Amino acid sequence: MLRCGKTAQSAIAAMSFLAERYDGGKTRFSSEDIARTRNLPKPLVAKLLTTLSTAGLVNGTRGPGGGYWLAKDPAEITLADIASRFEKEQESVLCPFGPGWCGNGDPCPLHDQLVAFDEEWDHFLRNTTLAVFSKA
Repeated sequence: MLRCGKTAQSAIAAMSFLAERYDGGKTRFSSEDIARTRNLPKPLVAKLLTTLSTAGLVNGTRGPGGGYWLAKDPAEITLADIASRFEKEQESVLCPFGPGWCGNGDPCPLHDQLVAFDEEWDHFLRNTTLAVFSKA
């Protein structure tokens, strides 16, 4: 199961900015533009964009007229594509009773509900694309 911590959430926020303004790469946006609009720290956004660029999800150029843009159509980038760059896959549900409870005898009282929620969350991340943010 793929979790979505604060760093992954910030990366999705930055990518949603680029998806909202997607025009095939004609318009470029600075990390400062993205940080200001999404109320994120500029150094964090710059670091996220570097990671996302290495992953082939954004392109960027330096200098005057430089900036970042999506490397693919928003419909081709899932939330899982983004989150997986910053989060590790979890093999099991995080049991509220702590490690060692579930899988050792009877599952905890919330086990079945947590498994169902994790499956629904995983499906959501893997099937939701940045197209939900684009104007096209």
